[in-house]
Amino acid sequence: MTLTPGAFVRTGLLVLLAVIIQVAGIQSIPILGGTVDITPLFVAAVAIYAGSIPGAIVGFATGLLLDLAIGQTLGLSSLVLTALGYGVGRYRDMRDPSHGLLPIPVAAAATAGYYAAVAAVSFMLEIGATVSLLVLREAVITVLLNVAIALPFFALIRRILRPVLAVDPLQRMRRRQGSEPTATGPLGLRGLEVNR
Repeated sequence: MTLTPGAFVRTGLLVLLAVIIQVAGIQSIPILGGTVDITPLFVAAVAIYAGSIPGAIVGFATGLLLDLAIGQTLGLSSLVLTALGYGVGRYRDMRDPSHGLLPIPVAAAATAGYYAAVAAVSFMLEIGATVSLLVLREAVITVLLNVAIALPFFALIRRILRPVLAVDPLQRMRRRQGSEPTATGPLGLRGLEVNR
């Protein structure tokens, strides 16, 4: 992500919009006993397209705004979403993923990791969280619902962030498939041209 004022404004508006949509709209619509939770999806989408540092920053801002909006323990969501954004972004930095179906496993892992980490931090802070099969069932349904909307959601975030990304994800995919020349070789040979 190129660090320009436009990138900060665009990403900040996306953070605000994601939290407002989650808190005011989606959170109150039950589907099959669970709800769609776009906050881990949003942070994972930004991290997979922009990298680990922007992912961690967006995770912190989204979590802090979410904690303030719903009135829960301040720092709970921001801690978890910061780690989630950094982890997904680090995966992107190390593996250079460019598969078209990548949002599906990323959405599943991000949502499951988010719920597991929020539960763990809640128990460590002794907030008074309870564990039952209903909570576990709701978490599984939420993961499945997030996986169901992952492809269009990630595509929307990519389309909105495309002007401020350093490298377009579609261009990266074309390079890996060999339809465009690449200036870098495999890991460890950065800067060298590799003829295949």
